[in-house]
Amino acid sequence: MKPFRTEKYNDFTKPVIRKKMEKALAKVESQFGREYSIIIGGKRIRLDKKFHSYNPSKKGEIIGTFQKADEQTAEQAMDAALETFKSWRYTSAKTRANYLFKIANIMRKRRFELDAWMVLEEGKNWLEADADVAEAIDFCDYYAHEVLRYDKGPKLYEFPGEINKQIYIPLGVGIVIPPWNFPLAILVGMTTASFVCGNTVILKPSSSSPGIAAKFMEIIEQAKVPVGVVNFLTGPGAIAGDYLVRHPKTRFIAFTGSKAVGLRIVEQAGKAQPGQIWIKRVIAEMGGKDLIIVDSEADIDSAVTGARASAFGFQGQKCSACSRLILDDNIYDKFMKKFIPTVEAIKVGPVKNYENYMGPVINEPAYNSILEYIKIGKSEGNLICGGEPDPGDGWFIQPTVIVDIEAHHRIFQEEIFGPVLAVTRARNFDHAIELANDSVYGLTGAVYTKNKKKIEKAKREVFVGNLYINRKCTGALVGIQPFGGFNMSGTDSKAGGPDYLLLFMQAKSIAEYLGTKKKVKKSTKSKRKKRK
Repeated sequence: MKPFRTEKYNDFTKPVIRKKMEKALAKVESQFGREYSIIIGGKRIRLDKKFHSYNPSKKGEIIGTFQKADEQTAEQAMDAALETFKSWRYTSAKTRANYLFKIANIMRKRRFELDAWMVLEEGKNWLEADADVAEAIDFCDYYAHEVLRYDKGPKLYEFPGEINKQIYIPLGVGIVIPPWNFPLAILVGMTTASFVCGNTVILKPSSSSPGIAAKFMEIIEQAKVPVGVVNFLTGPGAIAGDYLVRHPKTRFIAFTGSKAVGLRIVEQAGKAQPGQIWIKRVIAEMGGKDLIIVDSEADIDSAVTGARASAFGFQGQKCSACSRLILDDNIYDKFMKKFIPTVEAIKVGPVKNYENYMGPVINEPAYNSILEYIKIGKSEGNLICGGEPDPGDGWFIQPTVIVDIEAHHRIFQEEIFGPVLAVTRARNFDHAIELANDSVYGLTGAVYTKNKKKIEKAKREVFVGNLYINRKCTGALVGIQPFGGFNMSGTDSKAGGPDYLLLFMQAKSIAEYLGTKKKVKKSTKSKRKKRK
């Protein structure tokens, strides 16, 4: 078993790499319009009610057709997961880990294909898509190593006459509800963490990215993961998802998505149902209103680069994206003079074309919501960049910067999830931290300053789950920067970290009494001494 290392990204500036990607894009496009089944206990199921996944870069172009699961189908999935759990729970940690290593290797072989799916179904540019696949691979490798570590158990103090140990056992059936914005990485991370610990899974992907989820199910089958360990259920969350969250046999829910949906899950899971014999566990990551502070003693050029990438990478559709830029008044003009030209230089368009940095937002509801927030921002502050739909046949919006925003303004407080950046002036570093903490969220933040005392103050006082010093606030790496936030950003689950798998297991302490030592042993020892 090789030591864990994060995957390197593909270099698309190399002609040979670009040709492979172009070939993969063509292959995926040739598969558009196919119909995909629900998969329960290895059986493929098709229903009367269906829905489509669309290409956000080309309105109306159907990626694929999927089944709308109902409560009856959800109950079938629960039955299959419960039945499989009876045997899967006793499968060795080594066997479970090996499945994750296999999945990782298959994804390496299918990497360009998976990249292409995200470009076309999600609107991610090539590098963002490749980073998503790399993270998915990292999750598999990392959690495989981690479950083997947990399998050894912790070291306990000895007690005379007893053997004491603590073991970790699985919870049961888990409902995995991943988001659309990291349709492979987060989906793979939550799903593999669940079943590598001995649980079985009902996977309910987002209806905005079911095609990529279907490809993951192909990989699950290709790796020969036993049927029923992962059950694939597509459709609206309000029908199948709510039913399973409330189900008395559901043991845990792993969710990533909006604050509103996350709080609804917490509320529903907290109410014990008839026949329920446990407290359901909820692992939730619910978004953010992330910030970058640029201090008067910062490296301005570095901060400009970091702010641009954090705010407009993947159209700002990341829970870690910078949507609040807090600038010390002393460097405000200098920073903005350098920053705005870099934003205006961003190329927007179909990301099937490598030269386009920013693609479409995910769908029409998101498009309309973001434009409405831009309208609100115009009334609260001053628009100095973007603010309009971008020409094209997709859901394109220009990268937008709104200045003169104050802490009480809506675009300072509310999550927009799009390419909209609110800029606020701070009187000094202390005021900047005060502004940073003025939020119900607490996911990520970055602080740019050369002053060591200010760095230490930021480490103590900026209240976020992931704090970055002199670098962008996006791009957490598995095993290096465990990811999860405070307050309304979720349960601080720290995905990709050494504590994460504990959320999918329960500890069992076992004490075995050995009795008193036999006198025979003592007499044997004394006879040996006499002989000597």
